[in-house]
Amino acid sequence: MLKVLGGYPISQCRACVLIGVDPKTVRCKRPPDHGTIRVAMREVAGKRCRFGYRRIGVILERQGMIINHKKMYRLHREEGLSVRRRRGRKRARGSRTPIPVPLTPGARWSMDFVSDTFGASRKFRILAVNDACCRENLCLVGDTSISGARVARKLDTLVRLYGKPTCIVSDNGTEFTSRAILEWAGKNQVEWHYIDPGKPQQNGFIESFNGSLRDELLNEELFDSLADARRKLAIWRYDYNNIRPHSFLCRRRSRRI
Repeated sequence: MLKVLGGYPISQCRACVLIGVDPKTVRCKRPPDHGTIRVAMREVAGKRCRFGYRRIGVILERQGMIINHKKMYRLHREEGLSVRRRRGRKRARGSRTPIPVPLTPGARWSMDFVSDTFGASRKFRILAVNDACCRENLCLVGDTSISGARVARKLDTLVRLYGKPTCIVSDNGTEFTSRAILEWAGKNQVEWHYIDPGKPQQNGFIESFNGSLRDELLNEELFDSLADARRKLAIWRYDYNNIRPHSFLCRRRSRRI
């Protein structure tokens, strides 16, 4: 390229066309401008990796480096400091078949978690499993931490007591989408339906139960300890299943048909 330009009075663009070379490959690249600002940007981005160019610009202004926001955006892009937007976690979708109508006990179970506190504001969680047909509460498990493996073990216990359900409906919580639950559903050949995010009405049976649990027990009682909470949960569960009138069941006792 240099020999052609030196031996003939032609432009660089014409020489590139005659030789068949892209002009971008022969044109000299200018050194990056604002080297001091680029170094400062990289230092700030190294400490605060989730900061965009606007926040980095504010920090640089505090250090006395005032620069136009458009140029700051260009330098930020050229340095490869663009912040990638975090996408939502992939969630298990479960079965796509229509949710069966609960016409008989065991046709459909509904599951969800409820939270409360005991003692000096110590949080604990309650796993609730209900039969959507007869509205019977199958279990109320209270503990400070309930993992997916714990839920799977509890389901094994409920299957031995009440039989295997046709399907189970829950939200997309981490416990219900864990590997332990997916393996349990596949091993026991139980269809697992996950409701859409932000659509609690799709699992209205358990949401109604959660409202009754909170209104009649959690908001009325103070729990001194986890053992005290478990004892009161067991008493309330017995009352809910055997004594408390249910409007859905024509105010009869909630018993399995």
